Amino acid sequence: MRKQIAAANWKMNLTLQQGETLLDEITAAGIALASNQQVIFAVPSPYLPMAEARLGSFADFDASAQNIYHKESGAYTGEISAAMLVSLGIKFVVIGHSERREYFSESNADLAAKVDIALKHELTPIFCCGEPLEIREKEGQNAYVAKQLEESLFHLSADDIKKVVIAYEPIWAIGTGRTASTEQAQEIHAYLRSVIAKKYSDAVAGEISILYGGSVKAANAVELFSSPDVDGGLVGGASLIPAEFIAIIKALK
Repeated sequence: MRKQIAAANWKMNLTLQQGETLLDEITAAGIALASNQQVIFAVPSPYLPMAEARLGSFADFDASAQNIYHKESGAYTGEISAAMLVSLGIKFVVIGHSERREYFSESNADLAAKVDIALKHELTPIFCCGEPLEIREKEGQNAYVAKQLEESLFHLSADDIKKVVIAYEPIWAIGTGRTASTEQAQEIHAYLRSVIAKKYSDAVAGEISILYGGSVKAANAVELFSSPDVDGGLVGGASLIPAEFIAIIKALK
């Protein structure tokens, strides 16, 4: 049974003290996860040691980095290497978020290199894909997301791609208050799984968790997560509100 995941993406938000309080409130809720469920907090890099320390005693609660560099080490001021993350005990890293693609011009080839170095160091990539509004309005979303997978992930072996978590982000729904309907979410998630199955196999595709990442809230999480191919969410703004994110965690299948 593939993992059902509630992943928080704090982005560039919260002070250290606010982050500590947020984690403490969520972990104090006494949430009992099923064996197929997992909670991940992608926190700003300065907070990784704090998050790892606070989450370490909670089974299936993990910290994640929000980014990684594709080189092992060197004169790359401001970047974070895979070895650095591993040395902190981190197991997950978000790769290819739409904001990294848009604001920092990260290409599919760049992201392929990041995925490779993450896997080399036994980090689990949370690989983001998704289309902007103009592509959705032209009904070009399937070809758009398929190309993202093909150019960033399909060089991987079957064994390696099964180690990747995929997060589908309808870019037009991030931070806008708009959300894909349950039917739209299921349709594109099923399509992503079919593209993976065509390249590898149904069995491989069936093992990969695919998260929905567009304005997930407590009010819509149960309905979204009820879809057979939606395996949880990558949550932005709502993950900064303890009660909201607790409800989202409890909505996991």
